[in-house]
Amino acid sequence: MLSPQLFHKIWGLALFLLLCCARGNPARIHPLPGFRTFPEDGIAEGSLPGFPSLAGNEMEDVILQLEDRISKLEGVLHLEGMITASGGKIFATNGKTADFHATVKECKESGGSIAAPRNPGENAAILHFVKQFNKYAYLGIKKTLIPGKFQFLDGAKLSYVNWYSSEPSGKGDEECVEMYTDGTWNDKKCNQNRLIVCQF
Repeated sequence: MLSPQLFHKIWGLALFLLLCCARGNPARIHPLPGFRTFPEDGIAEGSLPGFPSLAGNEMEDVILQLEDRISKLEGVLHLEGMITASGGKIFATNGKTADFHATVKECKESGGSIAAPRNPGENAAILHFVKQFNKYAYLGIKKTLIPGKFQFLDGAKLSYVNWYSSEPSGKGDEECVEMYTDGTWNDKKCNQNRLIVCQF
């Protein structure tokens, strides 16, 4: 059975991806068996953590059906170029742009975090979107208090870097990091609009 943490990650990814697929059109989502929907407030009751209702085999059946639906959704989104995977992480975009802080917020609200490559494979997964949309993307990396030094948002040191030649340049207030369309990185101000890429 799924751990609560993994369930929440899958659920956040599914919501993020459903929103990007809707493209502004309200979608009718049919409830899973075992869920009861209340039409007046749209709340479904069933096998969500913290909600007592289904037990044992019923709970496992609902989770299996949910995993199957997410798997099918992932297949469609792979074909549409909206998700990719590397090293156990799933990377996703909604094709929209935002500044650094709005990107961090949107990814967090979806149950993920802003994409932060820790190896060449993950860098390539993010580059897939940057090339597809022909837009630079912010990465989950920021300047530290030490000039010219950068770290992941979780405070970890950079174990992998892919800086463009002569970067980071450290010009002015360039505290954020963006990915160019060739996969290399550049330090940049945080107020520019860049492609939203999240990781789950």
